[in-house]
This record gives sequence, C-alpha cells and structure tokens, in this order.
Amino acid sequence: MAQPRKWLAVYTRPRWEKKVNQLLQEKGVESYCPLNKVRRKWSDRVKVVEEPLFKSYVFVKVSDGDRAAVRMTAGAINFVYWDGKPAIIKEKEINAIKRFLNEYENVEARPVELKVNQRVRITNGSMMDQEGKVLDIRHKTAKIAIDSLGYILVAYFDRSKLTSAQPR
Repeated sequence: MAQPRKWLAVYTRPRWEKKVNQLLQEKGVESYCPLNKVRRKWSDRVKVVEEPLFKSYVFVKVSDGDRAAVRMTAGAINFVYWDGKPAIIKEKEINAIKRFLNEYENVEARPVELKVNQRVRITNGSMMDQEGKVLDIRHKTAKIAIDSLGYILVAYFDRSKLTSAQPR
C-alpha cells in the first residue's frame, strides 16, 4: 500500500529556494516554491523579477519514506518541525497561495500581529474555532479570554495557533 503524501515545509540555505525547488523536481519530488512577481527598477530599465514569497522555504509533497531524499538535496537544511514532527501544510493552503499569486503581483507575506484586546480565533487543538480576546502577549504565547457559556476561561496559547477574528 502506498504511503500517503503530505505537504511539508523545507528550510533552505539563504537565497537557495529556487535552486532547491529545481533540484527536488529533477529528483522527481513534487515541490512548490511560491514566487512573487516584483517590479525592480535599475538606472536604465524596469524589470519584473520573480522572488520567493517565503524566504528560505520550499514546500514538498512527500510520503514519510521520501523525506530522506529531500533532506539529502543540496541547499536543503531540514524540515520545519512543529511539536517534534515535520509541520504539515494543508493542501487547501497551498492551493490558496497558488491562486493568490496568480491573481496578484508584489505580494507581501507578514506574520499575524496580535494586540491586546484584539479578537482572535484559535486555529488548532482542542479549542479550535473558539473565539476570544487577547489579554496579554508574551514572546511566543498569548493569554486569551474565551468568553463562551457566560464564563470567561483564560488560557495561554502559542501565538502561531491564533488568527485574527472579525468583530461580531
């Protein structure tokens, strides 16, 4: 039985994203390096160049058995890990990036900035899809008040498991 293939993020040497993507494809590995079309101006001309959207990252769709071949690729440093396991990226997120880059030029990828009193939605774990208000922000965690059931539950969440919620 074939092992299921999942999208994983690979951390690359700086400025090696396109080369690692090419080397992986030459090995027969399904890979994706999101490229952003950016206008660059020189003294004599303006040119549209393609730059990696995520610096030092390439996405690969592999089974567990193919991970060693990816890791042995020149310029690939390692997989991006989350809770001790390679971080899995959802297929719909990869497709959303592809659609977005096809539609827009000069895109910017920025981490979500959290502010005290901002409403957030939890994106992962047992409290997934619950909303709450940011009470405090530390280096990697945020203290969130979850105000359902007429009680306020206060919990600390890894900032990467939160996204901005629309005010009701």
